[in-house]
Amino acid sequence: MEQALRDFFLFLSKNQTANTAAKKWGLRFGASRFVAGVTIQDAIDAVRELNGKGILATLDHLGEFVFTEAEANESADYCMLTLKEIQKAGVKSNLSLKMTQLGLDISKDLCVANMRRILDTAKACNNFVRIDMEDYAHNEVTLDILKQLIAEGYDNVGTVLQAYLYKTEQDIDDLNPHHLNLRLVKGAYKEPKEVAFPEKADVDRNYIKIIEKHLKYGNYAAIASHDEAIIKHVKQFVKTHNIPKNQFEFQMLYGIRTQLQQQLANEGYTMRVYVPYGNDWYGYFMRRLAERPANVGFVMKSMVKK
Repeated sequence: MEQALRDFFLFLSKNQTANTAAKKWGLRFGASRFVAGVTIQDAIDAVRELNGKGILATLDHLGEFVFTEAEANESADYCMLTLKEIQKAGVKSNLSLKMTQLGLDISKDLCVANMRRILDTAKACNNFVRIDMEDYAHNEVTLDILKQLIAEGYDNVGTVLQAYLYKTEQDIDDLNPHHLNLRLVKGAYKEPKEVAFPEKADVDRNYIKIIEKHLKYGNYAAIASHDEAIIKHVKQFVKTHNIPKNQFEFQMLYGIRTQLQQQLANEGYTMRVYVPYGNDWYGYFMRRLAERPANVGFVMKSMVKK
């Protein structure tokens, strides 16, 4: 039943018709728990509140269905605006983005041009940009573009690697010479068994393996997980291997495990929360529902709550 629900919500996450309808609903039916709001001011307010608790943030202007060059350029413009607003507000936040928002499915050259504009703005604002990893079909081209940008001298950019893909351990090795700040995750897309571990236990083992390898290489790791067993393991691993706290951070999603977020921050670990915002929230919300059945229960309660 749980797998059927997961597959259902992952299917819905890519449905353009449902996405269009969702924009008319607004952040109702529980979405506001996981999305900070629609406007940049909503997002800045959420980041300021987190900062007040000793927690950092990364802002993501949501958007997944881009079909024209004009839409891609508009999305890039909004990423640049977000960086400028972060600097203006004086809040502590990076920027995350998806390259499909910037026209990757239209033209690789268009996407690269938009990435350059964003990274130039980030450099002027003394900030960092994280390229979110999308599904397997976009994995290799994302890494190719990342390497191109690094070769061009951009040093304020990193990406995400997903433990459920067989290839990820090799990607850790291949990227090591660049000494990148990588966000390491388990993975939230539905992928075939030909490219991804089908069993959760195997994903968990590989996740620990890539975290340890990246840290042992001496690189900065953003460990994005709500799994307390994983977090406990990382705490012990860094202690055993004398890895300083300024070489890694824990990351979690906005609205999920908030008490654990605060606990880690209180313990002196760098804690960063991924804060999504914007009108195009639907796909992101569906993936959050797919990840945990408890999230579906929360939404059902919010629909009947008076």
